Amino acid sequence: MKLYISTKGLKKVTISNSGKGSSAPALAVRRLWSSRALFPVVLVLGILLPFLFLRAAFLVLESSSFCSSSLDCMGWRLLSGSDASLKFKEELTRALLEAKDGASTVESGGIEGSFDSFNELVKETTSKRHDIKAFAFNTKALLLRMERKVQSARQRESVYWHLASRGVPKSLHCLCLRLAEEYAVNAEARSRLPPPEYVSRLTDPSFHHVVMLTDNVLAASVVISSTVQNSARPEKLVFHIVTDKKTYTPMHAWFAINSIKSVVVEVKGLHQYDWSQEVNIGVKEMIDIHRLIWNHHYNNLKQEDFEYEGEYTRYLEVLSPSRLSIMNHLRIYIPELFPDLNKIVFLDDDVVVQHDISPLWELDLNGKVVGAVFDSWCGQNCCPGRKYKDYLNFSHPEISSNFDHDRCAWLYGVNVLNLEAWRKTNTTTSYLSWLKLNLNSGLALWQPGVLPPALLALEGNVHPIDVSWHVAGLGHRSPEVSREILEAAAVVHFSGPAKPWLEIGFPEVRILWDRHVNLSNKFIRKCKIMG
Repeated sequence: MKLYISTKGLKKVTISNSGKGSSAPALAVRRLWSSRALFPVVLVLGILLPFLFLRAAFLVLESSSFCSSSLDCMGWRLLSGSDASLKFKEELTRALLEAKDGASTVESGGIEGSFDSFNELVKETTSKRHDIKAFAFNTKALLLRMERKVQSARQRESVYWHLASRGVPKSLHCLCLRLAEEYAVNAEARSRLPPPEYVSRLTDPSFHHVVMLTDNVLAASVVISSTVQNSARPEKLVFHIVTDKKTYTPMHAWFAINSIKSVVVEVKGLHQYDWSQEVNIGVKEMIDIHRLIWNHHYNNLKQEDFEYEGEYTRYLEVLSPSRLSIMNHLRIYIPELFPDLNKIVFLDDDVVVQHDISPLWELDLNGKVVGAVFDSWCGQNCCPGRKYKDYLNFSHPEISSNFDHDRCAWLYGVNVLNLEAWRKTNTTTSYLSWLKLNLNSGLALWQPGVLPPALLALEGNVHPIDVSWHVAGLGHRSPEVSREILEAAAVVHFSGPAKPWLEIGFPEVRILWDRHVNLSNKFIRKCKIMG
């Protein structure tokens, strides 16, 4: 039988029988069924074959460490892929653990072949067909070397940063020289401070007395300018500036030429004080012991591995030359500096006053000697980096038996001092006693600085004041204080190495200081001091 189908459709169908029986129709049906079944098979194979090829390639790469040739590996992995994959993971895990435990060998450079880059490691591994264990050890050696380089770079950057914080900018040096020259040639620069009509205010308890110990002319001018600008009653302010002999003439010249109407400013040099022999001996002894403490910690620092170990930032901060400044350590002798005053507000020279601080003189300290901020802006009992354990050595029984290591230390820089109560206590004597005890204890009771011995001597005599009076830490690397807290603070303190008059000062907070620099002043312009 023959079947004819017209190409124009099923218009004509002719069936003819050739007389060979019924076997022909059955053959046609089988051929038609075979062509229909072949298409899905081809389609499935077309989809699966690329995946099978990729899987085979992956198995060959993954198994290269288990067999001698790629063909052997591929056949072996196709037959037992799951077991080999598990074995590979186990061997890799074992190699990594051995590399981890073999720290001494790697860190001492005992591994053969040192690589300076990942490309060198890959090239060496592929060319010499290292096993997994060698690859793990070499990778660890490379990572350790890279970590050391990064750590060393960070430490060097920290050293350079702190070195930059210790220098005197050329502009400030210029300002002092020009003002000293002005003091010599200009009678106005040598005029009496304060004018005779205001001398009586220097000891009048009805006025608000502010004390500063500083050798920085520009910083002192910013503190006074910001305090006056934000004061509700500036005519009540009396500023007492104590400075050293070398800075006395430029400091005097600045405030004599740039006097502030109705505000009293007194500038006095240490050489102008007539102290008793007892006070002179005490001051000399205090400075000598502080110098010994500083030298002790400095010698210990030189023995440290400066490349890979130690808390370098902390060491560098405590060993700043400012820790030896007599202007800083004389704070404990303020009652002797001002015997006729009973209550003052002490301000550091690296602060900026943003709001009226006259309420500080009205605070009741409940018979305590010092009023200070304890907590930070981050909340109650929050004082990161300035707990007692950050200043004192609690491995010594004299410290651990008398103080709580987790207690917040109070802040220096904005303090209300009740000098009348101070004189009734033995605070200064206690301070000197702690210094001598530290000397006899191998100079290891505390870190160098002004605050640690003051914490000990004033224990139980410090009254907490609200945190909004004093926000500190703006001179550290990452002042994380929000803009709202900064604006609400009565006084912001640039404590830390990055002072606002240095190039390393942070621009985002230095603007708070720059706005009080008198850029129209001729000495500021000549010395190119840019706010």
